[in-house]
Amino acid sequence: MDRRIATVFGASGFLGRHVVRRLAAAGYGVRAAGRDPESALFLKPMGDVGQVVPWPADVTHADSVAAAVRGADVVINLVGILYESGRATFQKIHVDGAANVAQAAAAAGVQRLVHVSALGADASSPAKYARSKAAGEAAVTAAFPKATILRPSVVFGPEDDFFNRFASMARLSPVLPVIGAASPKDGGPKFQPVYVADVADAIMAALTDAKAKGQLFELGGPTVYSFRELMQLVMAQTGRKRCLLPLPYWVADIQAAFLGLLPRPPLTLDQVQLLRRDNVVGDKAKTLKNLGITPTAAEAILPTYLMRFRNNAWQGVQNA
Repeated sequence: MDRRIATVFGASGFLGRHVVRRLAAAGYGVRAAGRDPESALFLKPMGDVGQVVPWPADVTHADSVAAAVRGADVVINLVGILYESGRATFQKIHVDGAANVAQAAAAAGVQRLVHVSALGADASSPAKYARSKAAGEAAVTAAFPKATILRPSVVFGPEDDFFNRFASMARLSPVLPVIGAASPKDGGPKFQPVYVADVADAIMAALTDAKAKGQLFELGGPTVYSFRELMQLVMAQTGRKRCLLPLPYWVADIQAAFLGLLPRPPLTLDQVQLLRRDNVVGDKAKTLKNLGITPTAAEAILPTYLMRFRNNAWQGVQNA
């Protein structure tokens, strides 16, 4: 019996590796599509011999996308960027790239398409990132009306770039920033972090649940936190006491103007614009629960990978 084929764009990324593992376990043959196939070689042991195949494809090149989806049963697009760099612009990746994938999937007769966008996608957002995500969603639904769109909040897990970044900062710096806070009592913008395994499970559910066709889901964890509360969570998990420094948006703008010049900027002006709106699931939105998934609390997972940032004295108390 021939295996069903799944093409995953962005397979070697943070979320992609979790998706590939689940697809392989479910018996799919997986095309791990990306610009650098060698970066996806670590995915091969997730399946049997020949089950997971690194596949050269660039979402901005329609021909390579078409080749990657030809003969596939399902297609998953995980490709996204947090900042623009050179030719990698929001328009090319989030809009044109998403359109290329959806159009190729439709032309190839693919059965299911799952497009991972981002919570906060909004055509009227002050952030270019969020506007491009909304435009990408529109391009996907125009080309493939039955596509399932998932909008996760900040995704956390062992390889994340959020909690790991601030935990690393807490190890070196006496202060942690509370971006968007105008005063010590201001918590700043709100977030609803979602566990990477839950997002991967949501993608798998979207492939099999007929009711998910043509639907949009907003994915968040069980708890809404302010930026200040997230920094307090980092301190609690690393056993470090740090001063929480309010960083009003105008100050963040000044910092971002300089940091944005770095090759891999930790903060950009567009990201500050994005932070001006809460990143939480809407009251009327379809959520993880509609896909049969109970969201996992951050407090249950963070200790499993932030322990490496704990100070030795705190570890000694824990082990006593």
